[in-house]
Amino acid sequence: MASLSSTQINGAASSSMFRSSKQTRRLSTLSKNNRVGFRVYASESSQLEPDLSVTVNGLKMPNPFVIGSGPPGTNYTVMKRAFDEGWGAVIAKTGEKGGVFLVLLVEWLDGILVSLDAAKVVNVTPRYAKLRVGANGSAKGQIIGWENIELISDRPLEIMLKEFKQLKEEYPDRILIASVMEEYNKGAWEELIERVEETGVDAIEVNFSCPHGMPERKMGAAVGQDCALLEEVSEWINAKATIPVWSKMTPNITDITEPARVALKAGSEGIAAINTIISVMGINLNTLRPEPCVEGYSTPGGYSCKAVHPIALAKVMTIAQMMKSEFGDKDYSLSGIGGVETGNDAAEFILLGANTVQVCTGVMMHGYGLVKTLSAELKDFMRKHNFSSIEDFRGASLPYFTTHTDLVQRQQEAVRQRKAVKQGLQSDKDWTGDGFVKETESMVSN
Repeated sequence: MASLSSTQINGAASSSMFRSSKQTRRLSTLSKNNRVGFRVYASESSQLEPDLSVTVNGLKMPNPFVIGSGPPGTNYTVMKRAFDEGWGAVIAKTGEKGGVFLVLLVEWLDGILVSLDAAKVVNVTPRYAKLRVGANGSAKGQIIGWENIELISDRPLEIMLKEFKQLKEEYPDRILIASVMEEYNKGAWEELIERVEETGVDAIEVNFSCPHGMPERKMGAAVGQDCALLEEVSEWINAKATIPVWSKMTPNITDITEPARVALKAGSEGIAAINTIISVMGINLNTLRPEPCVEGYSTPGGYSCKAVHPIALAKVMTIAQMMKSEFGDKDYSLSGIGGVETGNDAAEFILLGANTVQVCTGVMMHGYGLVKTLSAELKDFMRKHNFSSIEDFRGASLPYFTTHTDLVQRQQEAVRQRKAVKQGLQSDKDWTGDGFVKETESMVSN
């Protein structure tokens, strides 16, 4: 959820990796031994223990599970805990300089909104609302939806940068990713990228998707929903960055492949999807007031948890299809986000082409130890299908998506073939020597 903004540090001391300028700057820090493609095959060494490790944009991770930007990556202590528990990578949450920046958390999945403001951040209580099976008023059903309207704390940016450095010194082989967001200002973006890279982080995730992204300042989803603006800002970022850049997409758009395509063409090495979905959690039918209710009032918030999973799968699927058809020979990556609480949830994203899977709300609900369950369940899935690596099945389900027209044609043909088999031979003259056994079976009823 969290992003860094260089507007917070005032007064303080375009190409993809295949474009020669950026590639040259990165040769000393990245290995290019991993190709991100969609060729899927069953491994011959199926008896071996499944290997969850992945290499994405040259970044080696012990598993594909990534802490999504938000509270689980809010400071040194919790990020250290995430690494100690075994998460493959951590996307950090931001801090603000001086405590005068209004930052609105849009959900546990994604980035925050950063704005210069004259007042301190003040959170309200309650600030969360849950959707349970059984809907309105149910307090016992399984939690399937989560909304929050929380404002994050005002930790100084300088402290966050210091903590990034400390984490990289203590965990040099683990992947730390900074989430950033900035207003429409080339100089501010360049300063922000430079300051973040100086800490030694391994990659940058750019928040082009925060629904509360202050459109008047061209931030967050205001950029992600405007492809011309997205292209310009992405070119600024990638001209400056020397480490991998992932662009995070908003689901609040008709065709999510359009901004994803623009971001890749402008130099981003990866796409992350999806961000939070604008929502109103519900109305209390006793009081007639919206939830979460603060002194009788509320405001739309960000929606996450299990209920967004099918939406996220559809968005990731369409992005993966676009990447396969238009950028199949490139070392680009895709990070799936939305409602991951089990290894099977993660497997679905990977089957649709994701290299990594981000988890944020799941950690808030189940703790950092969730990664062990995710890993065990994903390995069980892999054993069941004789897969020994993530690449063995990444994108395996993509070929089975088609148009509704094609579905109709396929079903009509299948019905025709079944009828032909059921009818069997119509005359003794139809018997053949080569197909005698099958011809006999075609007229057997049991």
